[in-house]
Amino acid sequence: MSTARRVGARKGSIPVHSAAVTCLAWSSADSHAAIRGSVNLPFRRAMERPLESRTISQAIQTCMDLLAGRRIVVVMGDRLALTGICLAPFIAPGLMGAATTEEEGLRLVQQLQPNLLLLTEDLEIGYGIRLMQRVHEHSSDTRMLIFLSRETQDVVQEAMQAHADGVIFRSSMGTGQGDFIQALQTLSAGGVYYPEDVRQRVVSLHADQQQAFVEQLSEREKQVVNAVACGLTNAEIATAFQISPETVKSHVSNCMSKLAVRDRTQLAVSALMHGLIDYPSSG
Repeated sequence: MSTARRVGARKGSIPVHSAAVTCLAWSSADSHAAIRGSVNLPFRRAMERPLESRTISQAIQTCMDLLAGRRIVVVMGDRLALTGICLAPFIAPGLMGAATTEEEGLRLVQQLQPNLLLLTEDLEIGYGIRLMQRVHEHSSDTRMLIFLSRETQDVVQEAMQAHADGVIFRSSMGTGQGDFIQALQTLSAGGVYYPEDVRQRVVSLHADQQQAFVEQLSEREKQVVNAVACGLTNAEIATAFQISPETVKSHVSNCMSKLAVRDRTQLAVSALMHGLIDYPSSG
């Protein structure tokens, strides 16, 4: 019998006994056993085979280290993809719940207070990008990483404006461009992650505004914004530039005022959208 606690038989909840992963709230201690019990035996045996590739094993261990202690909720409309990510050994230990609809996802976030939300824009009911906006209004402590199927300028900009802490194109997974590990590293450090292929979509959209945008900031302010985008704290920025934390705080406040943003994430996103920030390429 499953040890998972059923949240409710709402639309978007997936029963624990189905071959798909559950849309439940469960304790982290029970989650791995509950998920393993929800899939058929051949699939479970396949998942339990030792990995032959040392590279894959190392990548999994890196992800496990980065996600240690994280409380995770996953919201995806594709049930096969949802099952796969929830079964991943680096996700399962911290997995608190999963959903396939916007409303169920929001309810899980409100109830469980995760510090990491993984999602896609396409849901069975609702829209993942709107869910991010609603989550941000409820809790700014939840970091959000979205995997986009549609790679248009409008969708990327919409995700950024919805306070996504990280954006990865699903088509780039495994190519070295949309690097899940680098995204986790950046988000864990407090930064925002938009790889090159994502940034190109919005930088070209705002090309005519870049000059005016850049001219608003002093050279030191540009350096501070870049450091904020990379996830450095005020104390770390102060050490890096050999200035006082109070001076850093003043620079950050001035930059937010000049760029009309309300928090550090949006400060970084605004700079990214206008081509001010250039992260090193992954790989």
